[in-house]
This record gives sequence, C-alpha cells and structure tokens, in this order.
Amino acid sequence: MKKFLSAFLFFGLILSFLFLSQHFFQPTKVTGAPPFGEPETAAPDTLDLYAWMRKWVRPVGPTRVALQVGHLNSAQLPEELARIRGNTGASAAGFTEVETNQNIAEETKILLEEHGIIVDILPATIPEKYYADAFVAIHADGSESTEINGFKSSAPWRDFSGKSATLNDSIRMSYAEVTDLEWDENISRDMRGYYAFSFWRYTHSVHPMTPSVILETGFLTNFNDRQIIVEQPELAAKGLALGIINFLQSESLLQK
Repeated sequence: MKKFLSAFLFFGLILSFLFLSQHFFQPTKVTGAPPFGEPETAAPDTLDLYAWMRKWVRPVGPTRVALQVGHLNSAQLPEELARIRGNTGASAAGFTEVETNQNIAEETKILLEEHGIIVDILPATIPEKYYADAFVAIHADGSESTEINGFKSSAPWRDFSGKSATLNDSIRMSYAEVTDLEWDENISRDMRGYYAFSFWRYTHSVHPMTPSVILETGFLTNFNDRQIIVEQPELAAKGLALGIINFLQSESLLQK
C-alpha cells in the first residue's frame, strides 16, 4: 500500500510539473513593435513632395476604422517586408502576442460597431493605399524583466493627416482611465517609424491621410498587465474603443 501511495504521489508530482511548465515556465519571447522602424530622418518633411495631398478630400462613405492585429500572418508579408516575416511577436506564460492582439481587436470591433462604425480587422499585411478614418495597430510588449510594465502608444514621425496626434492623445487618456495601467514613456523608433505608417517606402502601408496610431497594450511578460490584456481583453478593448469614438466625434464623424 505504501509503495502504491509513493508511486501515486510520484506520478502526481510529474503531472503537476508538466502542467506548470506548460502554463508558467514557457520560454519568454521579447519583442515590441516589429524591428527596422524607419528613422525620423527618412520621413519626408513636407507636403511639397506630394502635391496631390493638398487637394485630397475624404472619400464619401460611412465612418471606417481599421484595427490591425499585430504580427497576424506575418509569414505572409509581401517581399518588400520580407525581413520582418519572422517577427511573430512576444510570448510569455503560455500566451502569445498574436492571440492577445486578436482578442482585443475582436472585442473592440464589437464596441465600435454598436456606434455604426464599419470596422476592418487587418493582419500584418496592409492593403495597398488603404484608407480609414482611424487606424490602430494593436500590439503587446515583452521584456526580459517581468517587472517592467505599462502601456504606450505613438503617432508616426510625420503626420500628413494632421490628426494622428489627436487620435493618440484620445486613446492614451481613455485607455489609462479604463484599464488603470501605467504609462510607459519609452516610445521607440520602431513605433514612430512603424512600417504601416511609412507610405513613402512601402506600398503595403496606410494612406498618408489616415490618422494612425500604434498601441502597445501592455507587457505580456508582466503578471499584472496580463490580468488586463489576457484575462480581461474586453476591458482593454473598452479603453481603446472609447478613445477612438471620442476622436471620431471630435471630427464630426459620429453623432454625439
């Protein structure tokens, strides 16, 4: 009987270890925005290089918002972005960035559609000449230190729409208020020079008149941040959606 109990306890310990290793001891993959962001010096300084923009007017049609799921189908990125095909995002504690980003995007879409907004959920590859009234690239951060936490967001180096900074401020304010996550001030070149913003270099980027923001929703490698972005994606989505809605209302693109 004692041998049986010892064997039972031994196998129980093995099973417990395997369970914990699957959910808590998965290797951590560190990332942020995809690498190779364009430097500020590469971004054009003036509309004079693109005279057609001065005559541009918003296309007639309903209000449209794009939510990009960061790293989704990155292996299918076009040749011009081949160097970031292998950048599949962060992972920690058995969770991946792509699934985290997608859950938040889907929840945000539901909230925006309640206001009559058309919502496109986009993968890593942006359609050529894609225009929307607001574009948000949704990402989750990662760090070698599990202590680092917080969210951050950024507009492009150059904002020819003249509205990206307003969109960014609106999202930052509402996201902080709803999620109670701390602000991380470490905005990187990879965020400001994000490939989806870089219309002057890539054909698979958003239209230069699209107000655009990249949002790092929190650190997947931090336990407290995961309680929001993984365990309560609807809360992260509420913060993001409210910021977008407030921005669209300020642009008279939604009824109050």
